[in-house]
Amino acid sequence: MRNAFAIFDMDGTLIDSMGFWNRLADEFLARRGFPPLPPELQEESIALTMEGTANLFIRTYRMTDTPEQICAEVNGLMEAHYRTDVPLKPGAAVFLERMKAAGFKMCIASSTAPSLIDICLRRLGIRDYFQFLLSCEEVGEGKNRPTVYLEAARRLGGVPENTVIFEDILVAARTAKQAGFSLGVIYDENSAAEQEQLKVLADCYITRWDDPALSTWLGV
Repeated sequence: MRNAFAIFDMDGTLIDSMGFWNRLADEFLARRGFPPLPPELQEESIALTMEGTANLFIRTYRMTDTPEQICAEVNGLMEAHYRTDVPLKPGAAVFLERMKAAGFKMCIASSTAPSLIDICLRRLGIRDYFQFLLSCEEVGEGKNRPTVYLEAARRLGGVPENTVIFEDILVAARTAKQAGFSLGVIYDENSAAEQEQLKVLADCYITRWDDPALSTWLGV
């Protein structure tokens, strides 16, 4: 069955923002007077929703804040970057235009809060390529489970067999692949250690959005 629908992750996939996010937890914790998360908990947090990460902070550091309060503070720190200096990855805008011209229906499925997704994509001029923006927060599960992808495909009008997912991290890519979706992986330097495993999983692996292999794979 030919792919007709496409689900894009945002951070680390379409936009070069993972460095900002990776520093954000340390920035938040430092503002509160806490040390960074230990490595094993940093790994655990990758697949969590924002609320899940807030609960991880609460458990680890015995914070008295509610998850909602922590999410609001962290989102406020990141919002400034989305409004000002987070860039698109090279070739992303041109590729999205090709996908649109080829008739693909597209959406975003991200762990980021919906309001922040919208702010960032509008500033970068690519919001209108997407039918809707879906956050893991809205479905209540992170990308270690396929719920957000299955709901995104349903809203687009597709099924895993005719939908491609674009991701940049291993836990999300593995979930998408196990759920039956076609998988495109784009390199992100912040997940450099995962690249060999990602190459094995991917139906198409690229380092830039203007890689000709990607257009050949999708016929766009």
